[in-house]
Amino acid sequence: MTAPHTAGPSAVDRRSPLPLWAQVETDLRRRLDAGEFQDAFPGENALVAQYAVSRQTVRESLRRMREQGLVIAERGRLPRLADRAQFSQPLGALYSLFSSVEARGSVQLSQVRRLEITSDGVVATRLGREESTPLLFLERLRLAGGGPLALDRVWLPAEIAGPLLGADFTHTSLYDELAARCGLHLSGGQEQIRAVLGSAADRALLQVGADVALLGVDRTACSGGVPVEWRQTLVRGDRFVVTATFSPSAGPVVTLGGQHGPVVRHLPARSTR
Repeated sequence: MTAPHTAGPSAVDRRSPLPLWAQVETDLRRRLDAGEFQDAFPGENALVAQYAVSRQTVRESLRRMREQGLVIAERGRLPRLADRAQFSQPLGALYSLFSSVEARGSVQLSQVRRLEITSDGVVATRLGREESTPLLFLERLRLAGGGPLALDRVWLPAEIAGPLLGADFTHTSLYDELAARCGLHLSGGQEQIRAVLGSAADRALLQVGADVALLGVDRTACSGGVPVEWRQTLVRGDRFVVTATFSPSAGPVVTLGGQHGPVVRHLPARSTR
């Protein structure tokens, strides 16, 4: 087997109009993609010697790679590879899992298990429709970085989403297809996230054992204030995190499960003084 190509001064061209930090970053990304840093990522001193550049140049390259989620570089500690298999989403955002995964540099693929017109009285009622309303149903196993990430089940009114029957969802976003084929753009909605066990069949599809938690995500998405999508997603808890931000002037919003359904609580901001 050919040994991985390591860096040297030749990887940096001082006659190039490209800044030195950008050249170092480009070469580090090449080496990362080649699997050269599986055991350990070089420290600042090693990179300075390898590329024959200043410490400031190395630090700027690492800063850029840290912003892209490729490495973790903290003061006083050796740089290390970030967990590229983990994906995060902010609370309160109508996000596309496809776009989020691809933005992290991973390829998001889907195995379509079902794509058909069906009926479901409970779901139709959730969408404010008659129980007999025909619904388009899409079930996908979502893959990221070559492994299972989520199991996604989506229902939409067939009168709106019927053209999706001709779509190939192997490598595309549902929301992009809705816009292109149906002229439908989602504007918001509600989402509830909870810890779930999942069925044995679902856990087998996601390739998780009993020691891995699952997150259950229930979403009602709207267009112009009208519910048009009901979605249930099971996500691997070891590959997905949910984040929230808050400030002293605006407390976080928490939904508490109750006997009569979820109750939203706007928590008061607490003084940090």
